[in-house]
Amino acid sequence: MQTRLLPQYRESDLGREAEAILRACVHCGFCTATCPTYQLLGDERDGPRGRIYLVKQLLEGGPVSRVTQRHLDRCLTCRSCETTCPSDVRYGRLAEIGRLLAEERVRRPFRERVQRWLLRRVLPHSRRMGLLLEAAGVAAPLLPRRAREKLPPPQPTGPRPEPRHPRRVLALEGCVQSVATPATNAAAAKVLDRLGISLVSPPGQGCCGAVSHHLGAEEEALAFMRRNIDAWWPAVEAGAEAILISASGCGVMVKEYGERLAGDPEYAEKAARVSGLAKDLAEVLAPEPLESLEVRPPREPLAFHPPCTLQHGQKLAGVVEGVLERLGFRLVPVADSHLCCGSAGTYSILQPELSRRLLQERLSALQAPRPAIIATANVGCQLHLRSGAEVPVKHWIELVAEALAPSSTADP
Repeated sequence: MQTRLLPQYRESDLGREAEAILRACVHCGFCTATCPTYQLLGDERDGPRGRIYLVKQLLEGGPVSRVTQRHLDRCLTCRSCETTCPSDVRYGRLAEIGRLLAEERVRRPFRERVQRWLLRRVLPHSRRMGLLLEAAGVAAPLLPRRAREKLPPPQPTGPRPEPRHPRRVLALEGCVQSVATPATNAAAAKVLDRLGISLVSPPGQGCCGAVSHHLGAEEEALAFMRRNIDAWWPAVEAGAEAILISASGCGVMVKEYGERLAGDPEYAEKAARVSGLAKDLAEVLAPEPLESLEVRPPREPLAFHPPCTLQHGQKLAGVVEGVLERLGFRLVPVADSHLCCGSAGTYSILQPELSRRLLQERLSALQAPRPAIIATANVGCQLHLRSGAEVPVKHWIELVAEALAPSSTADP
């Protein structure tokens, strides 16, 4: 794609990065076939190719308006188009740049500004999020039905196994996951302990930075990243094998720390090392001798929903399914498994109608084979799917932990 960027963009780092991405696009349109919002709305501007032209127009000095911003906002950043693209166009990054620059050019209405500010003040902070969930639980009878459906049920977890093995991996506890679905990392610790690996949770860590990053607060996101690096660094230097991330959305973010902090002389090298150590839970388990685990999976079939951040963002399509099948779980085939459920971080809050339509389509496909349970690999997808599902929805590692045979030494 030919470009004629304005000098102010041509001479900036963001502009040069965007131009390189734009030039890789060959206008083929394969991306539109796998774009969830284009499939729903049928508007070229609500597909990757159309949004690429909107960003190009912005960089070349063309008109930028609330319409431009609206079409960029509607993008889920699911990256399904990247999986399809024959030219390896980094569309997700281009969309991020486009949103950042549009934010500078177009002032949002007051309501949107307040809503986004509140999301940044609450979601990335686990204590605040926990208090909000507690308050919502008390007020549940007074809440609208849709709000009640989104409330996660309490998850008592009990104590985790004590770190007792020479092999150690670090856990990202996260923000929303740590209070909404704490059973995920508790189950991961139990399974890893059976494999002779201790899951360690260093103090001082917090949100991965994704919420702030996707809402255009880049400096705030970088501060979260630096905080996590500082929290993990002593254990990294002590020989931790990996930084385990059981929420695939956070996994994408942490794997990009090296890129995001490349220009920071104090953190660039550390960030690159952290990104190299970051692994999804399935990546940690897949090479291990899973056959040594005594697992008694249920006979009932399960449907697996692969989050976009797992299959498109991290390019780990099929890895979780392979682990579950090795352990004896029976998975049913699900149509159009490449499509998004509509959670997408804060998308379900900021774009509720589109999100709801995507949820209905995904649940229809997931429940068509009549599974007894739906499994997934990301807290956002788990909570979103659960809000409308007719069967239980859990993180897949919970199912593995529940199927473990009692050990000779008592589990916590």
